[in-house]
Amino acid sequence: MLHTLSDRSDLRVPNPTRRLRSITAIPNAKRARTDGLSAQSSNGVKRAKVRRRAHLVAEAQAGFGGSAKPQLALSFLGPVQVQRFEARPFLKWVGGKAGLLAQFDEFFPARVGRYYEPFIGGGAVFFHLRHRFPRMRAFLRDNNPELIATYQAVRDHPSELMQRLDEHLARYLPDRDHYYYLVRNQHHLTDIVGRAARMIFLNKTCFNGLWRVNARGEFNVPIGSHKNPALYERENIEAASFALRDAQLAVQDFRDTLNETRRGDFAYIDPPYHPISLTSNFTAYTKGVFGAEEQRELAALFADAAQRGVRLMLSNSDAPFIHGLFHDFGIRIVQARRAINCDGSKRGQVNEVVVCAGD
Repeated sequence: MLHTLSDRSDLRVPNPTRRLRSITAIPNAKRARTDGLSAQSSNGVKRAKVRRRAHLVAEAQAGFGGSAKPQLALSFLGPVQVQRFEARPFLKWVGGKAGLLAQFDEFFPARVGRYYEPFIGGGAVFFHLRHRFPRMRAFLRDNNPELIATYQAVRDHPSELMQRLDEHLARYLPDRDHYYYLVRNQHHLTDIVGRAARMIFLNKTCFNGLWRVNARGEFNVPIGSHKNPALYERENIEAASFALRDAQLAVQDFRDTLNETRRGDFAYIDPPYHPISLTSNFTAYTKGVFGAEEQRELAALFADAAQRGVRLMLSNSDAPFIHGLFHDFGIRIVQARRAINCDGSKRGQVNEVVVCAGD
């Protein structure tokens, strides 16, 4: 069943510059009026914005007896700059594809009209393709509700989200352990911006940037060693918000997502990987299980979509089981850097497979 947090199918943005001003310029002017300043010039608005955000962080520090330096980005992107800036993942994500984009480029289609991604994860491939194909219609899915809520907040509430993250940092620095576990235990937030700020904060302060949940779907990763983490980059959040401006985001099972695709669509599929050893079996991004049976179902859906004329690209581990499932398709090998391992000596280059179908 599809649980749509935000269906933007009726949204039309004929003027991207006007949409961008709704994200940046209007909130800036509002804050300037709140501070009793007039928005006589763009420079005045920018200075008022910096002072306002510094004041909010200072209030949070005073309430918790902290002396942290606020995380303020003093550069601001205009509409044209945001369109030229290729957004990057704003989350650290196990198996993220940012480091593989150069190798992936030869596998991407020359044109993309409709784009599907059933396991959005860190979004590196989406952001890369969105920059290349600005008019691409994107259907971004995942069965992790917190992840989809975070993307929605970045798209719809970037300024408020960054303010919340500043407050998190100000409260975290004076007493890191106490505040981390206080936030970690907030499993049932209902405010979309609060949920997103919590996820980004935990992702940037937990051990190895790992997102792992228990059988109840509750995040349970211990605190990391970050003394003064950078929770976000303003320019990147603004660029990501612009890239997501008309993307359709939904919590959805991969089976339903792939069944929605039609001839000519392009789908990039990045599921939890099949383990290459008994000690590498980690798929607990959500409370559901993604094992061998789910891999077989995914392979069958892949073959069905290919027959329907969908252009497909899939990543997985370089395991004999995966080669067997996709032996009828073109399989390529790429080299990725493995970053998650309790034994640092075992982190390094590892082979992964890329399976392609369609033109």
